[in-house]
Amino acid sequence: MQSTDAPWFASYPEDVPHTIDTSRYANLLELLESSCDKFADNTAFVNMGHELTYREVEQQSRAFSAYLQQQLGMKQGERIAIMMPNLLQYPIALFGALRAGLVVVNVNPLYTPRELQHQLRDSGATAIVAVSNFGNNLQQVITTTSLKHVILTHIGDSLAPHRRTLVNFVVKYVKRMVPKYSLPGAISMRRALTEGKRLSYTRPQVVSDDLAYLQYTGGTTGVAKGAMLTHRNIIANVLQVFAHFGPRTAKAQERAVTPLPLYHIFANSVSLMMMMSMGASNLLITNPRDLDSFVKELKRYPFTMMYSLNTLFNALLRHEGFRSLDFSQCQFTIAGGMATQTEIANEWQALTNMPVIEGYGLTECSPVVAGGIHTQTSFIPYVGVPLPSTEMRVVGSEGQTLPIGEIGEIQIKGPQVMRGYWNNELETQAVLSDDGWLSSGDIGRMDEHGYFYLVDRKKDMILVSGFNVYPSEIEDVATLHPKIIEAAAVAVADKVAGERVKLFVVTQGEVSEDELKKHCKKHLTGYKVPSYFEFRDELPKSAVGKILRKELRD
Repeated sequence: MQSTDAPWFASYPEDVPHTIDTSRYANLLELLESSCDKFADNTAFVNMGHELTYREVEQQSRAFSAYLQQQLGMKQGERIAIMMPNLLQYPIALFGALRAGLVVVNVNPLYTPRELQHQLRDSGATAIVAVSNFGNNLQQVITTTSLKHVILTHIGDSLAPHRRTLVNFVVKYVKRMVPKYSLPGAISMRRALTEGKRLSYTRPQVVSDDLAYLQYTGGTTGVAKGAMLTHRNIIANVLQVFAHFGPRTAKAQERAVTPLPLYHIFANSVSLMMMMSMGASNLLITNPRDLDSFVKELKRYPFTMMYSLNTLFNALLRHEGFRSLDFSQCQFTIAGGMATQTEIANEWQALTNMPVIEGYGLTECSPVVAGGIHTQTSFIPYVGVPLPSTEMRVVGSEGQTLPIGEIGEIQIKGPQVMRGYWNNELETQAVLSDDGWLSSGDIGRMDEHGYFYLVDRKKDMILVSGFNVYPSEIEDVATLHPKIIEAAAVAVADKVAGERVKLFVVTQGEVSEDELKKHCKKHLTGYKVPSYFEFRDELPKSAVGKILRKELRD
């Protein structure tokens, strides 16, 4: 527990506690059951014009859980992957899996087969719940994984019957968004829910230190690793974020908008789980890049707050339909995932009356560790103060705690810090000390008021629209091309995405930029594909032959 002598305590509003009680819920099952019982008739989720109440969430997740237990025979502790965008099916699958005592492996549905294969094989997932749009990618890798069960859903499956038929027809036959696939034995999620209603559900004995998620991240290196997040980790972060921001919210009357993907831990913990704990309503945006559809959803939903990030702020501000919305009920916006530009934040507030309050965190911390203060009336370009029950410090190259104002690596300690990396003790030891301090890989400082500021990243990670991109992964993919001898990926500044990827390559023979970009697209998710290429005769190297990315950036 941090000392009350810590400088940031002077910065806390009086209505924010210094600590939280992590024993309030024994597990995430209790949190879900409590909210569904207390707020049964409240609207929990809205998507494509359809609503789910808390009672319906409880009933459907219970049916799904019973199906997993009884029909599929899944045992407590098995891993189940969920690969879908923001749909009503997501919370049903998530809560159904957790209620069965399973460990959830969130998968980015835009992953290429190569990326998908790594995550499924590393996690040892034995089941997956996926949207049919991505069945083709799954087909390409399934025989190399431990998957025994495939549960498929279509985009519109949770909508009213007439709407469901229309949406699924348009997605498949008009927009042609469902490539052909063959997954023999795949189960329909709709059928699973129907059959699950007739099956008995057995509540497992889940303790707080049991795993809830394997949340994959590159950490401070480029190899994707599963951060082991326990029920206690997630509950702690929900309670911490609520204690920090909660006094500003409308509690059960809150009407939030979540365009950020729920498979990302920020939206999962801070939006989905925290709104559930409050009994609030949550508008799930399936495709935030389709701004016209996004704005149409907002017109039908008098929202009070939004979760977003810099690139989305910028895109919405340039959309005439968004600019004409009624913002009279709006209170504030929570931003995360990437740094918000002051100019964009100020323009956003001038239009919507919502000040942008940033949070700071990382997957290994479930994810939030600090945030701006809820009493802010305008944007401040800092990461704020530690959440309740969280300690932060700045250390030097020898691990020594640095004085106020000095720049070093930020370390974090608190109940939200992961247990470690799945089946990777070496990487765990590299970032997590025996006494619980996590090395973030972020460089920052603390001022005399206890406010923390980020200065740079310790490693070479590139942050594209809030998503981590690791140079080594880009380089490995590039050198799969038979004519690429060496490659080095670096970040370049971008007004829209914050940063983009630039790839330097040394070739053997003629290779065009278009050819190289197509090669990268075959193996990488879209945001990882380099936006810029530069061909060189050689790359700068250290005395031991290591490519010097810093010189390329400079």
